Amino acid sequence: MSVTNEVMHDDLKRESFIKNLSIVDWAFAAFVAYGTVYTYHLYSYLMDGYEVGILFGTGLSLIVLGWWWKPSRMLMAAIAFLSLIAVYLYEPAVMALKEKGMSAPDAISALSSLSDKENSKFLFKYFISSTSAIMWMSALYIMATFVYFYHLALQNVYAGKVATAMTWTATTMGFVGLMVRWRESYLLSPDMGHIPVSNLYEVFILFAIVTGLIYLFYERKYKTKTMGGFVLLVISAAVGFLLWYHFSKGAHEIAPLVPALQSYWMKIHVPANFIGYGAFALAAMLGMFFLFIEQARTPNISNQVIAQLLIFMIAMLTFLAQFGADSFSTVGLNFAYALAVCAVFWVLGFGIVRAMRLIGDSNLPKLDMLDDVMHKSIALGFGFFTIATVLGAAWAAEAWGGYWSWDPKEVWALIVWLNYAAWLHMRLMKGLRGTPLAWWAVVGLLITTFAFIGVNIFLSGLHAYGEL
Repeated sequence: MSVTNEVMHDDLKRESFIKNLSIVDWAFAAFVAYGTVYTYHLYSYLMDGYEVGILFGTGLSLIVLGWWWKPSRMLMAAIAFLSLIAVYLYEPAVMALKEKGMSAPDAISALSSLSDKENSKFLFKYFISSTSAIMWMSALYIMATFVYFYHLALQNVYAGKVATAMTWTATTMGFVGLMVRWRESYLLSPDMGHIPVSNLYEVFILFAIVTGLIYLFYERKYKTKTMGGFVLLVISAAVGFLLWYHFSKGAHEIAPLVPALQSYWMKIHVPANFIGYGAFALAAMLGMFFLFIEQARTPNISNQVIAQLLIFMIAMLTFLAQFGADSFSTVGLNFAYALAVCAVFWVLGFGIVRAMRLIGDSNLPKLDMLDDVMHKSIALGFGFFTIATVLGAAWAAEAWGGYWSWDPKEVWALIVWLNYAAWLHMRLMKGLRGTPLAWWAVVGLLITTFAFIGVNIFLSGLHAYGEL
């Protein structure tokens, strides 16, 4: 395909990205740069050379993100404001209690469980502590899921705005929860302090907020809120697991890092991995939405049979992930329960298809748009997952003396990478579109879920840090 001279001249006349930046853009950059330098000034004694590089690299990345996606600036400002308030109120109180002879864990626990009569400490109990912020995140994501579906069903504009506001707020509170938890770990003990991405509880929070943030980007880019209900379903599922893990296992307690995780590599490897996981999950939910819409328009028995098989696999995987680590003595009961879950989803699936027929084509998103967002999301996830895999190999070389050891986690990471590499190849090089890729994205989520959770539960190896 040739390019006309007119188009070439237009490209040459177009000003560079840097020249298009306004005074507000540069003021934002100066604010982030100041925050980065100030953080270094306060906490440089806790950092080695690599961590200093990560700090300034993160600051530069935030500036670029704020320039490229301007709504993210308000998110950064809210996270910084609330986190600094938490540190301002929380840290002196903990230090005062420690001076009175109370241990650091007891001091933090005391501030997080004050009686309602102590109104001056209201923020500690209900808002500022990491646990409170994470509970707010959980509640808001679940409520936003229902409001998004209400918007989809009735095309209520106000409901759509409320759902978006809830999602932004939930994402903010999740980030604040992690930031405060990070500081809490250092308040417990400088030797115990670590970035909160070291266990299943922490990374499920990270997964929820990263997936939510990616969704908010695509919602704004495509100017539609109709995707929100399905995307937030996977976030709500993660929140459900998080709450179960919190209350049944006490997983919210901060614990020292195992020696193998005491590395600067964790600060970049894990976040990159979960940008990949979040993008893959978003693509899978849009693939499921695609298939429901297609089924509503052109009912197909074979599609229904395949759907039920997938639902059965999801139900079994979910149930075994929850109970398999505790005991395999009740396999029969687990199987029966999984069948019951499958039946519930089967009924819900037909209900959703029926509801979409009632909503009508004009109110549902276009399949071409869902296909395009699926593609962009998988491409984004694949890029970050590739970076994470390379970083993981470098970390392995430093920790264990070799870049690759065919550990189960490494093998399944390779399977995930090959799966999405093949997905992108079939789309870009072979022109595959629509239904096959939607099914593939959904199956890809099952593969990714097993690589993320299943390997830790069912397969032993060097990466066994996230057991239930």
